[in-house]
Amino acid sequence: MAGYRDLLRHHRGLLSIAFLAMFSSSFGQSFFIGLFQAPISTRLGLTAGEFGSAYALVTLVAGFAMLRLGPSIDWIPPRRFTLLVLASLTLGVALLTLSPWWLLGLVGLGLVRLCGQGMMTHLGNTLAGREFVAERGRALGLISVGVMLGESALPPLIAMLLVWFGWQELWWLFGLTLAALWLPLLLCGPWPQAPGVRPTAQEGRQGPRPFRETRFWRLLPLLMTMPVSMTGLFIYQARMTEDLGSTLATYALALTGMGLAKLPGALLGGRLVDHIGPILLARLYLLPFALALLLAILVGGDLGVWALMVGGGLAMGTQQPIATSLLVSIWGSEHLGTVRATLSAAMVFSTGIAPALLGFALDAGVTFEGVLGAMLALLMAGWWLAQGALPAGTDTP
Repeated sequence: MAGYRDLLRHHRGLLSIAFLAMFSSSFGQSFFIGLFQAPISTRLGLTAGEFGSAYALVTLVAGFAMLRLGPSIDWIPPRRFTLLVLASLTLGVALLTLSPWWLLGLVGLGLVRLCGQGMMTHLGNTLAGREFVAERGRALGLISVGVMLGESALPPLIAMLLVWFGWQELWWLFGLTLAALWLPLLLCGPWPQAPGVRPTAQEGRQGPRPFRETRFWRLLPLLMTMPVSMTGLFIYQARMTEDLGSTLATYALALTGMGLAKLPGALLGGRLVDHIGPILLARLYLLPFALALLLAILVGGDLGVWALMVGGGLAMGTQQPIATSLLVSIWGSEHLGTVRATLSAAMVFSTGIAPALLGFALDAGVTFEGVLGAMLALLMAGWWLAQGALPAGTDTP
């Protein structure tokens, strides 16, 4: 842990900015919005099914917006970028909690999704990935704890506060708390400069355009395996526990285990990125989840559920520092905002579509063991496709 102590001692300010950005993304994360699904649906006059469809729609729109707006962090100064995101997030919260019209409420929900989960995560990862070189992996691993803090601390805190406050008051309270945390950093934080100026149309054509590169498409399945698979496990948890012969109580406990497993995954993954590089780790980090899928398929029961959650937590925690470092290794840091925005948008699209496809498969009579087998096939196919896109050898610093 000495490396992390030195990192905090010398770069506390910049790490605080990136860490707070990752924590602030909780406002737009599915776990946070899901805690208020019932009162939000009631306010907007939507049934549960209609809310789910609307949520998927605004999420897909947010993904397209990420493609358009995310690259701007490559030329807009990060402090100004943060102010714009915070202002848009505030507008989204105001529309969602105060608007008397359901359409404006959905616009607010879309802004919360875009600026919370989308732009805040994008800001934190891009700053850490671009501003750190020798310690990039550890910096990315450390700031990813901000997301884990939100996932673990906010649900029980909100459940307790709902005894005294309504859901709208809680959103305003959380927003004011974030504003109080951001204010000193916006005024006195060690903000870096933008790495470049806005490109002209001709220069834009010369920059990276990941969707037009075969290499990006070959890496995409590898990087999407975890978000797609875990989204399916979260949404269809009842069917998973039933088919595997477990219970929802076991799943709830295993979910805590997943949260605990993310922390060592992120910190160890960050350290390993700095020591052996992201390219070798990209070939190995899905192994815990692959073994978990095999165990769940072959053994099932409570052990299978625990394996999926803990193995998934380790792999998800490790992917955070690996993915951004891998993008820098291949495309460089100057255009990291553009490449990360493209990857984020692709993940948004995939996690929006995957639940529907899994739902159709389950309705057609596919067992959850069959679904887990498909996830394992996706993992293996993603690993195989990525081999041709990953540079040969390692990139040890």
